[in-house]
Amino acid sequence: MAEASIIITTYNRPHLLARAVESAHASSSRDVEVVVVDDAADQETASVCRRLKDVTYVRVEKNQGVAGARNRGILASRGEYLSFLDDDDLRLAGSLDGQIDALESAPEAGFVYGQAILGLEDGRPSGESYPAHCPEGDVFWELLSQNFVPCGAALFRRSCLSRVGLLDPSIPGIDDWDLWVRIAHRYPVLSQEKPIMIWRQSTPVSGQGTSNAVKIVELSTERFRQNWSLLSRVQQASARRRREISRRFSFNMARHLLWEAVRSMAAGQLLRAQKNILTALRLCPSGVARALVRPKSFRFLLTHAPAERRAFKSSASHLLRQEGKSRA
Repeated sequence: MAEASIIITTYNRPHLLARAVESAHASSSRDVEVVVVDDAADQETASVCRRLKDVTYVRVEKNQGVAGARNRGILASRGEYLSFLDDDDLRLAGSLDGQIDALESAPEAGFVYGQAILGLEDGRPSGESYPAHCPEGDVFWELLSQNFVPCGAALFRRSCLSRVGLLDPSIPGIDDWDLWVRIAHRYPVLSQEKPIMIWRQSTPVSGQGTSNAVKIVELSTERFRQNWSLLSRVQQASARRRREISRRFSFNMARHLLWEAVRSMAAGQLLRAQKNILTALRLCPSGVARALVRPKSFRFLLTHAPAERRAFKSSASHLLRQEGKSRA
């Protein structure tokens, strides 16, 4: 049985796939299985997949979406430890070895994760890493309010899945966050504060699944209210703690949407920017208010030109006032 399996799902990006597979092989000096799941991709992608060497190739005839394809990869894999990698991301050389060692030295831990070097749209590293700080131990409460685990930078135990289940295909874009929450609910988490991968970041016009901020936040809000808030540790917590977690979640969702609104404005996508702001006001109005009056927690605005910053704050404040009048 392989020590670890890296599962790469791919769909119509044949020009990127070979690099991802090569990086997966180079991530460890040990016996690592690379599983490529062809999610009913086009014939060019299928042709590239069939030419790949030293991989377990799985093709599905009906598109499953990323979570469904990852589940197929899990079922086809043999590793004791599992990791995901998107076909447009890269694992850093040797990065898996230290993570395997970490899990073997802490049998009680559910997964280990590290940082991701943020990649530009063409895949080149930007020089920035996320997250800046990697909490570990009991990270359940922190994960409830924000996903700070880059998907391709995590390695988790196969045995955890017998208790928490597979990925949920009904929540594309946050299926990995949901899995981390469910694992952290039951197990402690390890971290390595160093780069593990290069993560190609989405943009308002990149067409990646996570580029649709409104959909991501809507799914996250629904999952928080209907699933995560019903987990036993949340239900057993004090009312004060539950309120604080809800406030932190709302603030982080609002901040994400406002940040995406700024990026959309910078890209000339004004309608998308307005939709992001309106969604933030609809789903988490208190979070929007807190973000706009807390400049230290909203530092990204300071990186934009003064005129753009003033225009954004003016439009956001106007929509906030309008929303308040409609609720009155």
